[in-house]
Amino acid sequence: MAGAALASLVAVPAGAYALAGGEGAQGTHTAAAKPSDSAPRTSSATTSGPTRPATAGQLLDGITFAQASDGLGKCLTAERGAPSAPLGEAKDYRIVLAAKSTGGSVPGDNFHVVGVREHPAGMRVVCDIEDGVASGFSTGTSADDSPDAGPVVPDLNAGGLFQPSATDKGSWKLPFRWAVVGTVEPSVAEVSVSYGDATRQAVLDHGWFVASGVLDGHVTAAPHIKGYDSSGKLLYDSDQDKGWTRMLP
Repeated sequence: MAGAALASLVAVPAGAYALAGGEGAQGTHTAAAKPSDSAPRTSSATTSGPTRPATAGQLLDGITFAQASDGLGKCLTAERGAPSAPLGEAKDYRIVLAAKSTGGSVPGDNFHVVGVREHPAGMRVVCDIEDGVASGFSTGTSADDSPDAGPVVPDLNAGGLFQPSATDKGSWKLPFRWAVVGTVEPSVAEVSVSYGDATRQAVLDHGWFVASGVLDGHVTAAPHIKGYDSSGKLLYDSDQDKGWTRMLP
């Protein structure tokens, strides 16, 4: 059974507004290093901030890298010392996604940013920013070294990235920006995510996969995730993953 031992996501309702940047990152791949390995720093990193994502398409809806970095830094500062595991500094992270928070009931200029820690590797954080203030934060650790882990491991507790919070269930505001994240082994060359009536090709970014799109209608089925090797052989199907819920709660 493929799965991940991750902390529960803090789902923060957020306001709906016009989306920009098309359907998000798709069709671009980078070498998928095993998440447990320490990825080398690149020229896109700064001495005080996080590393850029592999593609510009992972920064969605007009959110700049500077805004995403600032948001991640605010959340780490606000939460530092609260968890049992040290969070580290912004420079220890790679940003893999930044997108507007949509579909909820709270108005304002809201977005979330997903960062994955590289030094040491294995931790991911989801950070919510409402009108410039850190208002929601969750952490999780990958379980890719588990003998039960498959070649693709969706973030089982990041449901807040592809559905509104429980308080907004049944009253989604459209269009709704969704995203799915998780980890991949080096054998995985392609990940596709189908949600609603569209299928998106995920970006593979240093051992993580990121897919995003926009829903124009309500859905009841959860995202359907598939992973393939370089020859096109199916390596993972979320329909066969007992840890992945096929229907939305």
